[in-house]
Amino acid sequence: MSRRYNTLVHRLRVVSVLNLSRMLATGVVSAFAPAALVIAAPVVAAPVTASGDVVKVRLGGDASQTRIVIELNKAVDGKVVTRENEAAQQVIALPDVEVSKALSGTGLGLIADWKVENVAGSTRLKINFKGKGKVYRRFLLPPADGISVYRYVVDVVPGNADTSVEKPAPVPVIAAPVSGKTQLAANPTRTKKVIVIDAGHGGKDPGAVGAQSYEKDVNLAAAKALKTALEKTGRYTVIMTRETDSFVDLPARVRIARNANADLFISLHSDAGGSGDTRGASIYTLSDSGTERAARKALIKGDWSLPDMPQSDAIVSRILIDLTQRATKNRSATFAQLVMDHISASTPLLKTNLRQAGLFVLLAPDVPAVLLEMGFVNNKEDEAMLNDSRHREVMMGQVARAIDVYFANEVRYASFAGLP
Repeated sequence: MSRRYNTLVHRLRVVSVLNLSRMLATGVVSAFAPAALVIAAPVVAAPVTASGDVVKVRLGGDASQTRIVIELNKAVDGKVVTRENEAAQQVIALPDVEVSKALSGTGLGLIADWKVENVAGSTRLKINFKGKGKVYRRFLLPPADGISVYRYVVDVVPGNADTSVEKPAPVPVIAAPVSGKTQLAANPTRTKKVIVIDAGHGGKDPGAVGAQSYEKDVNLAAAKALKTALEKTGRYTVIMTRETDSFVDLPARVRIARNANADLFISLHSDAGGSGDTRGASIYTLSDSGTERAARKALIKGDWSLPDMPQSDAIVSRILIDLTQRATKNRSATFAQLVMDHISASTPLLKTNLRQAGLFVLLAPDVPAVLLEMGFVNNKEDEAMLNDSRHREVMMGQVARAIDVYFANEVRYASFAGLP
């Protein structure tokens, strides 16, 4: 065990933190890219009628890869309930999804036919294959860019397809949860850093309420200003968790960052509290309790797990997670300090402005993340500043410069303090 541990430490010390998860994946971009891949064939809407939470079912693709998309009014965490070696059929449970009547349709490509129905109180998607097939990947896309529904996507490949290592995508990899204009190179040696900007709250969730504004609107305006500032540099690919007044649940926000293989995640919020006398910005990074929560999630195979974790060796798995988290937390803390240093020139800060919490959007074990509270929306002075377009431009410009400094010192920040 000690020799394996020393080998791991040696390998981890000679790579940057940004390459840590890629090295653990041994093939890499594929571990994060699944939710971003799109197939080249046109997607054709299946002739079905909406039922309960299901809005539409669409199919696309061909005999090499077929995609089925279920449009929903709510988020879902689907689970395959059949064995992986059942090559004739796969059944996926859709918890908490209601259907008033069964939906079904003829297939396309590798899919002979499909059915969405309620079985013993649980909604299930049943997929029958033409010959032998298997589910390659599944993911959820939140509402974004004018699309008001969630999309649960299932990709099917031939039963004999080699899925142990992702093949290079024949088409551009697109960050599907956001604007179709945003493209990420399939090559892991991309030259632009990927920044995910999360405008807190939205849609049915207004967030904090000020005298003249909702937090969700303030956050979105600031997120757009930061996106503009970053894109002007030409150095970044910017992805937003939402670009409209739409509701995106917390797991989906983190999933967007991980699927995009993000280099940095920034969640923008506006605080509220007390009598309205308190004002000033603050920033949060992940607390120790949140770190333990994230570690537990990372040990579970699925959306949260690190790529190719050695499931059979719990000790090695935890070592890898701990090393990854330590590096991620160090990076997050460094970036948080840079943000406070830069915005202090234009924005009042809380006396204790560097904070820690177990906030859900900070839980990704391998994506440096911060949550920036830009001010108090229920404070008269802060609300006026937050709604002033000139102040937003200046403040987000300072955040953009903090990002520039952060990546300019990337090698120094990547060091693993305390390792032998």
